Amino acid sequence: MKQESPSLMLSVVIINFRTPKFVIDCLKTLLPELDGVDGETVVVDNHSGDDSPGIIRDWLARHDAGGKVIFVESEHNSGFSGGNNTGIQSLKARYYLLLNSDTLIRPGAIRIMLDTAMRFPEAGLVSPRLEWPDGVGQESCFRFPAPASELISAAQTGLVSECFSRYVVALPVQTQIVRPQWTSFACVLVKDEVFRQAGLMDDGYFMYFEDIEFCHRARKAGWDIVHNPEARVVHLCGGSSPVTEQTRLKKRLPRYYYESRTRYYYQTYGRLGLLGANLLWWLGRIVSGARQLLGRPDKAAIEGKWLDIWTNWLHPLKHSNPPKT
Repeated sequence: MKQESPSLMLSVVIINFRTPKFVIDCLKTLLPELDGVDGETVVVDNHSGDDSPGIIRDWLARHDAGGKVIFVESEHNSGFSGGNNTGIQSLKARYYLLLNSDTLIRPGAIRIMLDTAMRFPEAGLVSPRLEWPDGVGQESCFRFPAPASELISAAQTGLVSECFSRYVVALPVQTQIVRPQWTSFACVLVKDEVFRQAGLMDDGYFMYFEDIEFCHRARKAGWDIVHNPEARVVHLCGGSSPVTEQTRLKKRLPRYYYESRTRYYYQTYGRLGLLGANLLWWLGRIVSGARQLLGRPDKAAIEGKWLDIWTNWLHPLKHSNPPKT
């Protein structure tokens, strides 16, 4: 990224892939919160290949939002990382708010996040409380996944979770300012200096695990991650991706999810770490399978996962391709 001084305080980046209604609903809550803020919004259409661009452009024109929102059409679907990188590079700003299309901004959230970033100069990333429309909080602060985390997630057994509690990834919903190892990128404020020092998001990830990997790099560059639950953002989980719903239904997950998982474990822990993650997952499945024989429900069974975790084993850094649609 260029080194010249940013001309804006804030650039908001929203990616659209066939979710025009989500984007419009998000903008309806976002734009009033930007009144009085020196900022602009970039909506990146990730080569939707449908009527999304026309629907969004028409709404922007009818609501006289063209001066507040830049609409960029990508020539190909570059995934979550690539789409955000396109938006980040479209404007120079001191802060970038990466915002999922399936979010709604609660009053005051933008200013609280900006104030938090200014109060904590060591904070390279600031995240809000994510919640459901009824106000119930969502898990959005986490520990870094490690090979032992795979044992916990596959076993789904209280004793295993207690014995390896330091490797449980999700932290409880927070009620005060904390500094997690990584935070959800459904909504996150990132300082321009972080991108300049740690680099942009790794577009070798099509979707998933890219936020974890980026937080690794940001922390290695010396930046903290600060979560302030006073800022509140509604997150309609799964609105911009099918993985959440497929996980709930125990259906087979898209190949790009496992490609990202392989890339993350290989980049972070090497080939032995990747092997350890897969073998520990299998060990966890043996534990959950034994529980099933005792009449307990099998909470960890996702179709085809026993095989899919070996995706890209021979070529772990192979770039993910856009899913076929």
